[in-house]
Amino acid sequence: MENPLTHADFLTAEAPREAAIRFRRTIVPEQPREEVVSARLVATALGVYEARLDGAPVSDSVLDPGWNAYEWRLPFQTWDVTDAVRGGSGELSLDVLVGNGWYRGDLGFEGANANYGEQIALALALELVFEDGAVQTVLTDPSWRAETTEVLRNSLYNGETIDARLRGEPGEELAVSTVDVDRSRLIAQAGPPVRRQETLRPVRIWTSPAGRTLVDFGQNLVGWIRASLQGPRGTEIVLRHAEVLEDGELGTRPLRAAKATDVFVLSGGEDVFEPTLTFHGFRYAEVTGWPGELRPEDLEAVVVHSEMRRLGSFECSDPLVTQLVRNSVWGQKGNFLSVPTDCPQRDERLGWTGDIAAYAASASFQFDTSDFLHDWLEDLHAETRHSSAGIVPIVVPDVLKYAHFGDDFAFPALGATAIWGDAAVWVPEALWWAYGDRDRLATHYPAMVLHLESVERALSPSGLWDEGFQFGDWLDPDAPPENPAAAKADPHVVATACLYRSASFAAEAAEILGKAADAERWRALAERTRTAFQEHYVEAGRVRSDCVTVYALAICFGLLDDVDREKAADRLAELVRAGDYRVTTGFAGTPFVTWALSDTGHVEDAYRLLREKENPSWLYPVTMGATTVWERWDSMLPDGSINPGEMTSFNHYALGAVVDWIHQVVGGVRPAEPGYAKVRIEPVPGPGITWARTRYESAAGEIAAHWSTEDEGFVLDVRIPDGVPAEIVLPGGAAHEVVGGEHRFVA
Repeated sequence: MENPLTHADFLTAEAPREAAIRFRRTIVPEQPREEVVSARLVATALGVYEARLDGAPVSDSVLDPGWNAYEWRLPFQTWDVTDAVRGGSGELSLDVLVGNGWYRGDLGFEGANANYGEQIALALALELVFEDGAVQTVLTDPSWRAETTEVLRNSLYNGETIDARLRGEPGEELAVSTVDVDRSRLIAQAGPPVRRQETLRPVRIWTSPAGRTLVDFGQNLVGWIRASLQGPRGTEIVLRHAEVLEDGELGTRPLRAAKATDVFVLSGGEDVFEPTLTFHGFRYAEVTGWPGELRPEDLEAVVVHSEMRRLGSFECSDPLVTQLVRNSVWGQKGNFLSVPTDCPQRDERLGWTGDIAAYAASASFQFDTSDFLHDWLEDLHAETRHSSAGIVPIVVPDVLKYAHFGDDFAFPALGATAIWGDAAVWVPEALWWAYGDRDRLATHYPAMVLHLESVERALSPSGLWDEGFQFGDWLDPDAPPENPAAAKADPHVVATACLYRSASFAAEAAEILGKAADAERWRALAERTRTAFQEHYVEAGRVRSDCVTVYALAICFGLLDDVDREKAADRLAELVRAGDYRVTTGFAGTPFVTWALSDTGHVEDAYRLLREKENPSWLYPVTMGATTVWERWDSMLPDGSINPGEMTSFNHYALGAVVDWIHQVVGGVRPAEPGYAKVRIEPVPGPGITWARTRYESAAGEIAAHWSTEDEGFVLDVRIPDGVPAEIVLPGGAAHEVVGGEHRFVA
């Protein structure tokens, strides 16, 4: 079926840059509305839009069409509006609110003010099919009208101003014109829609030391505040948002330039405000101008993220570890909003590739990310394919190519980057093991090739990836706040290790896809890399830069021969103990250090590292009241002050990548084959945790494991979907093969 937007105009109108525009059209159906057998509305925007038919929303989604690599993938949505059309009589009223969204969002940091264009626009088609087969199609064209609205200001970073006095009143008429858009960019929406998911009421309202009214919603979340109130006409209510408090006041410094402020102007009647053209990352709000007493029932926080079905859960006897996993879940909800972002609150909110490379396996256990990350990987491929050097960008979509950094900010010259670029391989690898979709693997394979070819061009004659800038073990806790790349791990050791992992999985993917020549090519690259790594970076089991991260990567990625592996494992455990079980890794090492310890027999060390509470550690933020994972191990210092670094977020999932190990090793639920076509239940108990309960909703049904050491030794209860084979491995190594059903094992 032809996309009707092919013939629709993209409409824009001259209006103040911060204001939202309403496009409207009155439609006279060619036959009575009750004779309509089907009706669909197809729409997209340069910006974000909300469509209404006869005054009612056509969808419960928000921030449509979402954020994609707009230059090559501009998604459109199709809504079934049959019931809405048949439910009325006479003329149809169609109006669409269009805001700036990501398209004209002044995105980025350090004053980048990156935009895709300076004109927001709408394209729409309404198609009515009548009982006699006749079809009436209404398209956007210059005959549509445009007007100003009650939304005087809208910005993803800065917030929204809504003047309720203007509701229901005709806006100022605006001149309509058209924007030239290449229709080949149009694609049917592939990712899940963004929706309101839940609401939270305040848990506390109080007056700060400075006399300000503060509200605590009890959870760091992403979305906005819905307010219901009545007060004198023209009264301005100001809501400022932040993730934390500092010195008893709203801690806004981590927002950097983002204002995160909504303003509501009262009509004099009963008003409900909901700023749906923005979003904020916050737990706390400061409310100014509220008439009378502010009550908990007057406000609710609306949690917003992309639609994702919850798949996995975990809890255990240690409430702090259980809370850590819960924090990871909330961090994913907050940052999986159209794209997998680094953080949801400051002047950034970008799809950093390194963050999701580290976290994809954890994310894909907690929620069904198959469509969400598939859509993002399509953007990654498009951006890489169209880049001048065929390099995976550090953010996807790559809006930073439109950045206007000032002379006082020097962005490093970037070529291919380890971990960040490796997202082209590691994210499909995580999806393959989680869901086992061969067609999707085939779709993602070309971007793997582009990435590996870009790295091949960067290798030195020695076969090492030891030239050019690397982020390395980003946010090593020993790096100074102002220089998060200054890690203990040699960045080129990290990069070369990552190349080996990526080449190895690309070879496996090529084999699965029947690309024998490619498989041989990538196997050869992997072997050359492994040989070079051992020759230049390994001596008698010691890995260059002799720190936790390089040992974790070398062990987990399989870069070492047996003798060196054993020595490296002992050295890793020695370093972890010498550090009093404080975390010493950044983005590169954190997902792998506990794996490297437990896989080499150092289970007690892995558990002690996990359960350490002193800073830096995974549980230190939990002891400080965190409800999401922090960007830095010490985003908040022990005295309650915010880390002095300019880059400090309290909702940043990357360092929560340890939950993949928690799910699989502590919980014991692992895929023995891609997509859990075969299951391996192998919990590995350790000190300080006496029971754990894990469940995962696979394509075949629920997988569950509950183990305990409290009563009669080790007891394991498992549930396997009917017909699914499973290998059950008990502590000590005894293995049992079962197919489906519920089983109990005692060791």
